[in-house]
Amino acid sequence: MEKRRLGRSDLMVSPLCLGGNVFGWTADEATSFKVLDAYVDAGLNFIDTADVYSTWVPGHTGGESETIIGKWMKARGNRNNLVIATKVGSEMAPDRKGLSRSYIRSAVEDSLRRLQTDTIDLYQSHRDDLDTPQQETLEAYDELIRAGKVRAIGASNFTAARLKEALEISAARGLPRYESLQPKYNLSDRAEYESELEPLCRKEEVGVIPYYGLASGFLTGKYRSEADFGKSVRGGRMAAYLDDRGRRILAALDWIAARKNATPARIALAWLMARPGLTAPIASATSVEQVEDLVQATRVHLDDADIAELDEASNPA
Repeated sequence: MEKRRLGRSDLMVSPLCLGGNVFGWTADEATSFKVLDAYVDAGLNFIDTADVYSTWVPGHTGGESETIIGKWMKARGNRNNLVIATKVGSEMAPDRKGLSRSYIRSAVEDSLRRLQTDTIDLYQSHRDDLDTPQQETLEAYDELIRAGKVRAIGASNFTAARLKEALEISAARGLPRYESLQPKYNLSDRAEYESELEPLCRKEEVGVIPYYGLASGFLTGKYRSEADFGKSVRGGRMAAYLDDRGRRILAALDWIAARKNATPARIALAWLMARPGLTAPIASATSVEQVEDLVQATRVHLDDADIAELDEASNPA
């Protein structure tokens, strides 16, 4: 399987990242193990999670996804073959959130314990913290990297202005820099990333690992009318996508998928993987069959005409 360098770091990752948000939520522990097994058996190595997954589930307190991944890695003995990414900063509790030095020091120990590992390969600021100076956050990460607890750092949900500021601080102060950005980006959600974040990331060689690569499932083609919204817990989000532009996108995906003997999901992910400057889209799965579909996306080749067709159908303008 092809590996891509993440930013300027020494992390080499597969072109498709497995999202861990579903582990312990819509995928129980046994199912999560099967999904993880299928993913790595296909030759891929990049898994993304967060400490806050899945606090939104009644009775959960956060850390459920990290805990499952940690148990799985211990059972399989495969930690050294993987690139594990997790995040800090989202609210775990009223007094457990943000990117202050003291909170990062505490949160990283919790994540390491749940993941049953000594080192986090990619530790990401999940959300910007306007109440904490960026230099303080970067200095905290510097301590973790020097201690061997983190290999590289990334940002998620940052604006271009704040990411640029962070990169400038890192350069001026000799501190670790964000080697990756995790934005919301897919065929349906293009404008925000492409306007300012994309040119900045390409100029500064920041790896891009977008989430919602399949627009919460819309780009699989599963949701084509309001009657389909009840097909999953995420169906309620589909109304925002199912307009005239959304139908054009689905039609283009259907047409190219038929030509390539593929599925719409594979084509949507292949479009992302072919985007200049993009390292690896993140997609989640709750079954082995879904993993197999995702893996097949890494084997789809889109030519210039295919990409132009998808670009036109999904043009944000």
